[in-house]
Amino acid sequence: MKHIVILLSILLTMGCTQKNHFEYPETKKVDVTDNYFGTEVPDPYRWLEDDMSEETAAWVEAQNKVTYSYLESIPFADELKQRLTEIWNYPKMGIPNKENELYFYSYNTGLQNQSVLYVKKELDEEGTVFLDPNTFSENGTIALSAFSVSNDGKYAGYGISRAGSDWQEFFVREIETGKDLDDHLMWIKSSGISWLKNGFFYSRYDKPAEGEELKGENKNSKVFYHHLNIPQSEDILVYKDEAHPYRSFGIGVTEDEAYMILHAHETTSGNAFAFRKAGLGNEPFTWLEEGFDHDFSPIGNVEHLLYVHTNMDAPRYQLIVIDLNQPERDNWKTVIPEHEKNVLEGCTLAGGKIIASYLKDAYNIAEVYETDGTRLYEVELPGIGSISGFRGKMKENTAFYSFTSFNYPPVIFRYDIKENRSDVYYKTELDFDGSQYETKQVFYTSKDDTKVPMFIVHKKGLKLNGKNPTQLYGYGGFNISYSPAFNASRALWMELGGVFALANIRGGGEYGEDWHMAGTVLNKQNVFDDFIAAAEYLIREKYTSSKRLAITGGSNGGLLVGAVTNQRPDLFAAAVPAVGVMDMLRFHKFTIGRFWTVDYGSSEDSVQFEYLYKYSPLHNISEEKDYPAVLVTTGDHDDRVVPAHSFKYIATLQEKYRGNNPVMIRIETDAGHGGGKPTSKYIEESAHIMAFMFNNMNYTPAF
Repeated sequence: MKHIVILLSILLTMGCTQKNHFEYPETKKVDVTDNYFGTEVPDPYRWLEDDMSEETAAWVEAQNKVTYSYLESIPFADELKQRLTEIWNYPKMGIPNKENELYFYSYNTGLQNQSVLYVKKELDEEGTVFLDPNTFSENGTIALSAFSVSNDGKYAGYGISRAGSDWQEFFVREIETGKDLDDHLMWIKSSGISWLKNGFFYSRYDKPAEGEELKGENKNSKVFYHHLNIPQSEDILVYKDEAHPYRSFGIGVTEDEAYMILHAHETTSGNAFAFRKAGLGNEPFTWLEEGFDHDFSPIGNVEHLLYVHTNMDAPRYQLIVIDLNQPERDNWKTVIPEHEKNVLEGCTLAGGKIIASYLKDAYNIAEVYETDGTRLYEVELPGIGSISGFRGKMKENTAFYSFTSFNYPPVIFRYDIKENRSDVYYKTELDFDGSQYETKQVFYTSKDDTKVPMFIVHKKGLKLNGKNPTQLYGYGGFNISYSPAFNASRALWMELGGVFALANIRGGGEYGEDWHMAGTVLNKQNVFDDFIAAAEYLIREKYTSSKRLAITGGSNGGLLVGAVTNQRPDLFAAAVPAVGVMDMLRFHKFTIGRFWTVDYGSSEDSVQFEYLYKYSPLHNISEEKDYPAVLVTTGDHDDRVVPAHSFKYIATLQEKYRGNNPVMIRIETDAGHGGGKPTSKYIEESAHIMAFMFNNMNYTPAF
């Protein structure tokens, strides 16, 4: 009876309102108002935060009906999906990782929903399937989220996530037989698997209350040791901190099993860390850093010397070494000092050397050093692009890395460290000729005269006539850097005459911590100004015009797109904010949102509230502005940026916008923030987004 009453209520309140030729569900409003330091802020769509309710489910279904009807009516939508499927259908191999005498690597034949994990003894032989996530569900929505091999090579711990959620479940598989043990661990998030003897360390939270699984705050992180073949209820509690319930913790074990490294986090930037000798005793950890002002990432050890990548006293990062026999701060030594311009992005201990990866104007270079910091040589790369890896062992001379760029599909190289020689191990072959395209990097001027780099990619011989369909992408947050990389949907965009631009705006890590901090908290407007200036550059230089320019971004990039669309709707034909942080006043109240306050600030601070309120995408939608076409995308199982952000944003936009352009939301079911999404869902979503952008640019692609 209750179900019938609720359903009737939804049908009555939704109705349909005619807005030009688009009919959107009329989302009901409730009388909810928050008071922030004397400012009354209405939140009429608060009820959409209840993602598990039947009412919200009915609203999602009604919105999707409108959106999918529109997307599927676009004349060339099917052709886009077909061609994208053809480009996407190529074999994809992951970088080999050697564990004991075996090599593990991922492989996808082309259109498999999830990549399969293979194993082999020799690099040149055919591998065999070790773990196939595609067998876990019929629709491919269960993904592999963690994998780690025990030090004796007998077992592999692996994690899965369901429907795109950040929640993980851990299992253990015997390597020789390929059979799973009875071990099954739950309520794990943002945790690795760190082996020690016949078990491993992992982090977990308390089981959430019913109905709070995808939106409730995650707190009281604890580290446990799980002994094989023992129920999770009997796992050994290794570390907790009841005085700080909002901190998260994790333990890693050094490759030689000599030390345990404890990490503590309060936000996405800065961490404390400590160590002790490996074991299950009760001896205390020795804290090396108890504050949270800097990032510390141990990369490995050579006996009692621990190498740590850090931005302490080095905004562009440095590599230091800590003698764990004399761990006091006065004894810390610099191995690779901060570069005068380039950012030390990461380091690897392999082949008795240090391989350092740098960011130089947002693309990668790599150099090799002795363990005492003596520079040996630079690794020769194919061009301007991105590298991932290097993967290797301290006692092995071989390391593997992957190189890619916008028009250069990923290639895996086998690197001889002593000889400084890279040989192709696996070359990606697909139906796309990268030689027909060119990449250029420009530096444009933002509002405050800051020079900002931007990559622009397109077909060779492009005419700068202001008529090219152009997609501008940005992120600008959390010290995350975006470098040139291949993407099948962007390849199709360019194949059909489009221009792709990546703006490396402030808030990211392209130039180190100073560049990051220049786009955070009370400096966040710099991020939006940088992105607006990028759009103006593309129009001014006649790559495109406002009628042919679309902006895209996901997560923090979704916030970027939402804010910029409010501030300069005249610049764009289409805007696609994906899984965006749209409610800047309440983001910290859900799951792990409190970790983001280091970048955003918090509405619980009076000064920060005023700043957040001025740009929050949800709170700055105006009835007076002529918005571009807007397609919001999210997943119903997103427990990182909860879908209520997107739900409330689109409900408000549909209520207030009076123009002719479509303003819609595409809600993927059984999907989360993006990780682990099946290939079939990626292709369909990408084709829909591309069709939406082309259609609202009044551009018909020629296939």
